[in-house]
Amino acid sequence: MRKLLDPSKSGSAEKREIRERLAPGWGWFYQAEETLYRGKTEYQDIELVRTEAFGTSLLLDGATQVMESCEFQYHEPMAHLALLAHPEPRRVLLVGGGDGGLLREVLKHNCVQEVDFVEIDKEVVDFSRRYLSSLGGESFDDPRVRLSFMDGRAFVETAAPAGYDIVIMDMTDPAGPSLLLYTKEFFQAVRRLLRGENSFFVMHSESPETRPLAFGRIRRTLAEVFPVVRGAYAYVRMYGTLWSFALSSPGQDASVLESGEVDRRLRQRGVGPLKMISGSSWAGLFTGLPYIEAILAGPGDLSTDADPEFPDHFDPRFR
Repeated sequence: MRKLLDPSKSGSAEKREIRERLAPGWGWFYQAEETLYRGKTEYQDIELVRTEAFGTSLLLDGATQVMESCEFQYHEPMAHLALLAHPEPRRVLLVGGGDGGLLREVLKHNCVQEVDFVEIDKEVVDFSRRYLSSLGGESFDDPRVRLSFMDGRAFVETAAPAGYDIVIMDMTDPAGPSLLLYTKEFFQAVRRLLRGENSFFVMHSESPETRPLAFGRIRRTLAEVFPVVRGAYAYVRMYGTLWSFALSSPGQDASVLESGEVDRRLRQRGVGPLKMISGSSWAGLFTGLPYIEAILAGPGDLSTDADPEFPDHFDPRFR
């Protein structure tokens, strides 16, 4: 058994700039006041830094995954848009999301009875429970949660019971081990797990600003499998750009939920005030600007097991 990573044994108080590419020719940076830990899990490099602007930040393989001060811009849309659009979500499958932030948001809905949480890298979960407890560390101990540490695709294809109301995939960008979680074949396997017409499959679909080819390819591939696919959009500061979320369903359009019903469901389910989601913000999150719609209307191929590579993949780390 591998020993739990310990930040206290590898920290550094030296300030430095963390630079990340958002596209091959441009990117963003932020200052880390202190490196709390830098090391490796079985699957990836892991780093924890302290910043004045964003609080504690977690990086995997050199790419920022979550920042304490602004993680809600990503986790709230990923969780609540589909959960609120479903009239009574009871069973949820969450693939990825080892920091716990998304699991925390899912569990805010008192109608949720069961959550299967699947993560390949147990060390990231152990690390987050211990050193990022403010994100969702206690959520892993909720009696509604069943933890499985294995490959997400293997779980979906061989171990998952059918009948989920919501399936959420919170994975790293489509590269390396994550590639086969973005293909038509995997999406077909996910659809077979959904309970009915009201069910949803939710995933991030990259940035139409920084990776338009990946954005378009993901959406085209989803549309080959699901009759209804709707995009939602939000600026996510920890990723430095406009971000997109794809909500796919056998028959439900999340964007048409009325504002009054959004607020009613929030109250009924005991979900406290959110920072991104309300009745008044609902329609705006689903607004597809003309230049984004033009990307989706353009030509392109699908992501398949035989051809999973994305044409605009790049290393996010400045060299």
